[in-house]
Amino acid sequence: MLTTKKLSGALLTAAATLFAGSALGQGLGNSPYSRFGLGDNTGNYGGVRQLGMGGTGLAAPNTVNVNDLNPALLTYTTRTTWEAAFNGQVQTVRNATSTNRVGSGTVGYLALAVPLNKRWAASAGLKPYSSVDYEATQLVPVNGDPTSRGYAKYTGSGGLSQAYLASGLHVLRDLNLGGSAAYLFGTVNQGQGLAIIAPNITTQQLVVANEELRYSDFLFRASAHYRHQLNKDLTVNLAAEQTFQTNLKTHRLRTTEQQDANGAVINNTVQLSDDTGNSTLPALSQVGLTVDNGRNWTASVDGSYQQWSRYQPYSLLSSQKLSNTWRVGAGGEFTPDPGSVEHYFQRVTYRVGLSVAQMPYAPLGTRLYDRAVHWGFSFPLPTATPWNRPR
Repeated sequence: MLTTKKLSGALLTAAATLFAGSALGQGLGNSPYSRFGLGDNTGNYGGVRQLGMGGTGLAAPNTVNVNDLNPALLTYTTRTTWEAAFNGQVQTVRNATSTNRVGSGTVGYLALAVPLNKRWAASAGLKPYSSVDYEATQLVPVNGDPTSRGYAKYTGSGGLSQAYLASGLHVLRDLNLGGSAAYLFGTVNQGQGLAIIAPNITTQQLVVANEELRYSDFLFRASAHYRHQLNKDLTVNLAAEQTFQTNLKTHRLRTTEQQDANGAVINNTVQLSDDTGNSTLPALSQVGLTVDNGRNWTASVDGSYQQWSRYQPYSLLSSQKLSNTWRVGAGGEFTPDPGSVEHYFQRVTYRVGLSVAQMPYAPLGTRLYDRAVHWGFSFPLPTATPWNRPR
């Protein structure tokens, strides 16, 4: 059972989860395509183990890591486990005339899994859902005035996070079921400014339309996992997961203001509207296949499909139509000798994976794809005293 010391550790972990909310909402540098929809979607790709295998592992059980990708896999949790991850990146954004390189970092996720009895386990955590962070400018012609140009500026910041509770139940010998409820929340601020650049205008003034969108609602998903041993050296796993469509409650505040060339507000900000509506978030379907030998290797293939064409925004500044998306990933892990005593690196777990995904937007009619190579390692450390599973 939990001792007072161990319970205090759990409470500290929960407190850290709550205070990390603002860090999760931070962007990862200028990302022009986060202007569309709800921003750059982080996707349901699991934790550090799954990301090292190409974002796969929907059907890959594990007794060491938190099985965040599929709640049904929580039944394999044998001891209280917590995980924390941090994201860092350096990205280059370039066009025909300029190049911009930025680096940044933010909290990736926090997760805590607890075995409740022999057949039941639960987890709680906090992770990002999407991120908005962009700033772009554009020169456009002015109708009827060939000597003038329109200067347009687009800005956006913010994002959505989700705090969730998940549970997995061992139903039959080879079947596990799971589900989760997440509270989705966050704020996105966007602005569009326009100024006229002409020979007879010495002082530029930017007329800016601002929009603040505050999102909040619940997001539910259900999953299943089937595991069957073909022989003593080969086991096959199948999994499916459905994240259901939801209507996000959206509070929208629209304002307008004038700014000088340095971005300082010239006149008072004028409120245009303050209302509430809904943004339709489409369902996500995922399937996975994994084979393993139950000892030192695992190979997985996952696929997902989301109907972003059904996305309905409650935004006037980001109302572009999106298209349906799909993603396929393949990867695996290998531990040369998990029980080796003399050779440390024989106990290291090596992971590698590949993934390709179709993006939900097509600027100028060009379909975009996200292709990635993934890899990672797990280095064994001395094990801590387990929090005993209740009987």
